[in-house]
Order: sequence, then C-alpha cells, then structure tokens
Amino acid sequence: MKIRTAMAGDLKELARIEARCFPEAEAASAEEMRRRLEVYPDHFWILEKKGKIVTFINGMVTNERTIRDEMFCRAELHEEGGEWQAIFGVNTLPEYQGQGYASLVMRQVIADAKVQGRKGCILTCKEELLPFYERFGYRNEGVSQSVHGGAVWYDMSLIF
Repeated sequence: MKIRTAMAGDLKELARIEARCFPEAEAASAEEMRRRLEVYPDHFWILEKKGKIVTFINGMVTNERTIRDEMFCRAELHEEGGEWQAIFGVNTLPEYQGQGYASLVMRQVIADAKVQGRKGCILTCKEELLPFYERFGYRNEGVSQSVHGGAVWYDMSLIF
C-alpha cells in the first residue's frame, strides 16, 4: 500500500472512481477532473493497494475561508501559495469502504498541508459525514452557502 500524488495517466481511473462515489449531479466530470490534474496534480492524494487506486482525495488551495461552488468547476482558481487546503472529494471505491483507507489518506493530506504552511483545511460535507470529519478535528461551521448538486452541505474547517 502506498500514498502518492497524481499523474496524467491516472485521469481515466480517477474519473471512474469519482463517478462511482458521488451522484451524477455532484461528481466532477471527466473534463473537470482533467483540468484539475493539469492545474494541481500535487493536490491529489492517491492510495494504491497492490497497484490499484482504491481511495483518493483532491482539492485546490485557496485564500478563501470556505468553498464556493464555482471552485469545483474552475481549476484556475487554485492559488498554490494560498492559506487553505480545500478538499473537494474523498473517494473510496465502495468495495474498499469501511477499512480505514480514507482515514489514512486524510491524515496524509493534513500532514502535507501543515508542512506546506497552510492555516488549515476546509471542506463541505453532508450531515451524515460530520462525525467522520470531526474525528480528525474538523469543526462544523454550519450549513454552507454551497448548493453543489442540489444537496445540503455543511462547511467544515480544521485550523492548525
């Protein structure tokens, strides 16, 4: 098992996993995923098991304190020197869920964001996932302005 950053050749598999993990209205399209990989490949954390991608987390860096819907589809908003590591998706193939893989990758994202001098990490999640993120120290900031995919989201922040 290893955690690494993304390469262009990962696009097809990452798009496939994204489509399995999120409803169509919420999942990044293959084109959006391609653009993210072009702009910020080092902000994709991939866990491979026996050479197979089973989990990945991705998101841009920003100086904004919360995630705006526009960020999901406009990779050029990425600010490499920004203060906050945004997390757009925590994706684990269904057959690998519940085995701690997403937690391993989340710990790596947090560690890397600290080393990079970020103020913290931000994300949005659905209500049922609040306890998962709270285990890492994220705080629920309340209902988000985000209406991405027509869902109700909560802003979460982890301040270092």
